Amino acid sequence: MSAFPEGFFWGAACASYQCEGAWNEDGKGPSIWDDFCHEMNGKHVKNDDTGDVACDSYHRYKEDVALMKQHNIQAYRFSISWPRVIPDGDGEVNEKGLQFYENLVDELLANGIEPMITLYHWDLPSALQDKGGWLNRDIIAAFGRFAGIVASRLKGKVKRYMTLNEPQCVAGGYGGTHGAPGLGLGGEKVAQVYHILCLAHSEAYRAIKAVDPTTIVGAAICGFFTYPEKDTPENREAAYKANFDLSSDQKPWSFTPNIFLDSLLLKKYDESAPAVVRKFAETIDPSDWEKMETLDFIGINVYNGDMVNEKGEYVKRYPGFPLTACKWPVTPEVMHYCVLNMHRRYGLPMVITENGQSCNDRVHMDGKVHDPERIDFLNRYLLELKKGIDEGAPVQGYLQWSILDNFEWSRGYDERFGIIYVDYRTGERIPKDSAAWYAKVIETNGECL
Repeated sequence: MSAFPEGFFWGAACASYQCEGAWNEDGKGPSIWDDFCHEMNGKHVKNDDTGDVACDSYHRYKEDVALMKQHNIQAYRFSISWPRVIPDGDGEVNEKGLQFYENLVDELLANGIEPMITLYHWDLPSALQDKGGWLNRDIIAAFGRFAGIVASRLKGKVKRYMTLNEPQCVAGGYGGTHGAPGLGLGGEKVAQVYHILCLAHSEAYRAIKAVDPTTIVGAAICGFFTYPEKDTPENREAAYKANFDLSSDQKPWSFTPNIFLDSLLLKKYDESAPAVVRKFAETIDPSDWEKMETLDFIGINVYNGDMVNEKGEYVKRYPGFPLTACKWPVTPEVMHYCVLNMHRRYGLPMVITENGQSCNDRVHMDGKVHDPERIDFLNRYLLELKKGIDEGAPVQGYLQWSILDNFEWSRGYDERFGIIYVDYRTGERIPKDSAAWYAKVIETNGECL
């Protein structure tokens, strides 16, 4: 196939709690995920797993960066642990924590890899959660301060930030019980969390821009994405409408991509918003909408989607539909239409900030890790992404999830998403076949697909 556009960048991603370990070292404070893993004798997480050690990247980051360079990685998306930098969330800065991230950034730059920072990937300081967390508006100023501290320290070294990762899942930690803090609250509280997240993003956006106006600031979202059963104008339109419909009884409104994005970019909720959202909207001070800042780009975490027919109805998957190891459906077409739909609605540049699959990886008798299913998955999704780009979607880069096998939240260590295998007993890293394959994709700018 033809190459991806000139200037398109290729990379991989990970997150602080999932890979760093060192959960209580060098002055780091506890996070809600430390608490979630440790309380109830570990019953929140499969196998009683925790992120206490994870991949031990806090101590082995130089080894990890060397592996990235070996496999042509051009950009590395990682997150900053808020309690590592500010242990109580809004007090004294922990110099050792901040120095760690500057060391990581310097190591990446020395190896020709662009650092891309996510400020919040779910590990909220416990001290802030004790004050209400994302339900307390005081967190807006605290998050802005945190963003300014990081941006000031890394000025001139980091040019691309994401304020938040998957606000859908952050809100889900308040509405449900499967992720930290796991409060299981009602829908109006979930709407409140979303609203405060939007205001916090905006405060962080302003803080980063105040340090360096040339910095590029976005956020990484997820949600339900749809694609048409047939590639007709009518079916494309039906899939587009379904993608942003908050009233569907097929999918919960709280996991849509547009509650967050509509607030920031359209400064309103969609007309299809359910009663619980409309009720919350009546309590919003009109001045809040004026505080909403934009995004310089939209990060999209996309793994799968739902097929929609020409009537806008969700199409049931056939028996034996292809699944990943964690039983997520394999739907490469979603990549094509997702970027087109998001561009049509919001008109902003995009980056695929996560995409990959979990496999039942193991070390084979030859000492290598063979993962043909992952290669097939990535190849199919990238071909579909190229279709969307060829139709005009302004996608600037692609980040594979993830560079390392790591702690996969409530699923513990059972799910392996990495292109580099991690033996959690020893910490040994073994590049999988997919790592070599991806290195070739990067080398040829996708022309080898």
